[in-house]
Amino acid sequence: MPNVGPLEIIVVLALVLIIFGPKRLPELGRSLGKGIREFKGSISGIHDDDDDDDEQPPRALKPGELADAPQEKSKSESSTGS
Repeated sequence: MPNVGPLEIIVVLALVLIIFGPKRLPELGRSLGKGIREFKGSISGIHDDDDDDDEQPPRALKPGELADAPQEKSKSESSTGS
């Protein structure tokens, strides 16, 4: 196994700073941490999906209704007055 000392770590961090810049480093760290947490969760079988809580369950289609049809008709389409 390769021996990684403090000098090698400093060189790698300096290269990362040069390539990505100081403004994108926090974003890069957050996305890396989120990816590691998701990986650990998928390995252990724990599913902590916060994004699914906000979504509505799909509504059931009525007989004769198409899945890609608009859900509500506008007032001009539903009124049949002259």
